[in-house]
Amino acid sequence: MNWTTVCEFHEIAPNTGVCALVNGEQVAIFRQARTDRLFAIGNYDPAGKANVLSRGLLAQLGEVTSVASPLYKHHYCLASGVCQEDDSLSVPVFQVRLNNDVVEVAA
Repeated sequence: MNWTTVCEFHEIAPNTGVCALVNGEQVAIFRQARTDRLFAIGNYDPAGKANVLSRGLLAQLGEVTSVASPLYKHHYCLASGVCQEDDSLSVPVFQVRLNNDVVEVAA
């Protein structure tokens, strides 16, 4: 498996996301504040038909950590990519890791 360097860990503010181009695809990478856990999903919102998910707000809906799209407020589970309001919608999920304070996404 190949890993693509995205940024330094400190460059992602807690509870926010950034967007990176990984093998020609926009990927949204999020940093959860309370655990410093990283998540990576496709940046394209299938409901809003735009690359905007990296600008969404992180939310905890029950046990599910998700991002709310800034367009129609659909929540996408960061672990599975499935939309919580409409399970016919989903986004791809990518492996992400922290390697010596550098955020990397599986390519």
